[in-house]
Amino acid sequence: MARPRPEPVQVVKQRRDAALGALVHGVPYIRFLGIEFDRRGDELTAVMPFEDKLIGNPLLPALHGGATAAFLEVTAIIGLSWSMLWDDIETGTLDPDDLSQGKLPRLPKTIDFTVDYLRSGLPRDAYARAQVTRSGRRYASVHVEAWQDNRARPFAQASGHFLMPSRDG
Repeated sequence: MARPRPEPVQVVKQRRDAALGALVHGVPYIRFLGIEFDRRGDELTAVMPFEDKLIGNPLLPALHGGATAAFLEVTAIIGLSWSMLWDDIETGTLDPDDLSQGKLPRLPKTIDFTVDYLRSGLPRDAYARAQVTRSGRRYASVHVEAWQDNRARPFAQASGHFLMPSRDG
């Protein structure tokens, strides 16, 4: 019995990129902050390019705590959504055209989110990665770390709990 021929890698990459782009650009606040995501396989790195509007204390200058918290929460929600949708994206059951037309899946809802500010965020690009520590049908836990120049020296981290959307729609 012949095994079905695998899809070309370009098709799979295009489907992944289209799904991620639709997921990220479908949320206006993510666009306002300028957050983008760099995808390598199933791993996402959030990037918040520096802009003057992100400064909270111009005397230091330091990133605003609210911008930092929003960056971490966005990273957690998109990372969690990405892990939730991964199988559907890979099998092709999630149509990227539906996503690009605004038919976004429901995103997880924040139950609680605790941010630890470890040091001042400098006026530079910031990066973050989320690690899903638990993901069930109704509830998920995520840990996020943000850094700037050196990943081993995070300037903020957060832990959050999220209510997962029903898979029925």
